[in-house]
Amino acid sequence: MILPRFRRKQQQVLTDPDARARVVIVGGGFGGLQAAKALADAPLQVTLVDRRNHHLFQPLLYQVATAALSPADIAQPIRSVLRGQSNVDVVLAEVDAMDVTAKEIVLSENMGRLPYDYLILAAGAHHAYFGHDEWEPNAPGLKTLEDALDIRRRILTSFEEADREPDLALRKALMTFVVVGGGPTGVEMAGAIAEIARFSLARDFRHIDTRDARVILIEAGTELLAAFPDRLSRHALQDLERLGVDVRFGKPVTAIAPDAVTVGDEIIPANTIVWAAGVQASPLGSSLGVELDRAGRVLVNPDLSVPGHPEIFVIGDLASLKDARGRPLPGVAQVAMQQGAWAAANILRAIEGKPARAFRYRDLGNMATIGRNSAVADIRGLRLTGFVAWLAWAVVHILNLIGFRNRVLVALQWLWDYLTFQRGARLITGSAR
Repeated sequence: MILPRFRRKQQQVLTDPDARARVVIVGGGFGGLQAAKALADAPLQVTLVDRRNHHLFQPLLYQVATAALSPADIAQPIRSVLRGQSNVDVVLAEVDAMDVTAKEIVLSENMGRLPYDYLILAAGAHHAYFGHDEWEPNAPGLKTLEDALDIRRRILTSFEEADREPDLALRKALMTFVVVGGGPTGVEMAGAIAEIARFSLARDFRHIDTRDARVILIEAGTELLAAFPDRLSRHALQDLERLGVDVRFGKPVTAIAPDAVTVGDEIIPANTIVWAAGVQASPLGSSLGVELDRAGRVLVNPDLSVPGHPEIFVIGDLASLKDARGRPLPGVAQVAMQQGAWAAANILRAIEGKPARAFRYRDLGNMATIGRNSAVADIRGLRLTGFVAWLAWAVVHILNLIGFRNRVLVALQWLWDYLTFQRGARLITGSAR
């Protein structure tokens, strides 16, 4: 979001590279990367800091976890994405805190500090276990490639162990998969696991029938996909039940052990448990010394700046802001991307001596896929289900992947999966955590 007139003024405003204003972006996710792209060619020193060297397309992370795609299909090195921008430097490091008084970010492992004139904080979020962090080793969430590969290992290993388990009760537990949380991630995970059992693995084992696997989706509320219209929520439920998923409402999880989940008074023996019930904002927000909401998100000004610090912008999952109707903005990619571009534009306005503008969110719609030929989509009032929604979901996700190679590979892999009912990334790698 660079204004053309700003480019024309570039050489007039600053001629000394060392005197350019310094912009530091923390986080290379959707918001941070979009902010860096929006500052292309601007007379600024831009530094993007991330603890990982790659940008991850998180909406398809569940497909890595369920063996449909390989990790490299949905990730791209950040340096590769930004290599055409001469004013951007990429630093591989973890950020410990922000020193707002000194206008510096503090890097971990004694890597020093990075000074800034403007800061865009896009550090994202991590899993939230609602005060039960001890559940995490037994019920991993899905935020990183490491998480996805761990879940993939657990799913595939469960079938392998069930194939050689003579005890029927233990075999049943090995072939029981529990997903906690009825949002888009939970719905997509449950549907994908059910498809693996009923189609991809159905002819691969000699001593078990993988179609006997139980997939249980637990939602503490009263409906799936709460952000979607009621009709689409009900349709998603019907499609999951058609796949054989046991969807349970109204009772929260009260305990998680290595081999069981407790829901109310019921203990469900299960070898594989996936957590998709909640997120908590990055703890970096607390170092700003400003007010946070209950999820740890920063209560930002309408222009995305931090109260008392007009040079600091917080975006994405770390920002708490309401839309024009007074509803909190959802923690989805389209919000982060729009906020990243908006924060960058406000920085350019500040350099030009103009006031910042309040953020205006443009809701492009919501989508979730349940399985083969099955999805729901709410695109600005246009509500789609079934094959049409599934096709729209596939096209949108392919177009939003970064890199031509990734788009082609994912499209070809999905076509192969569709024609053969097979998943091409069924590799068991790594060891138990």
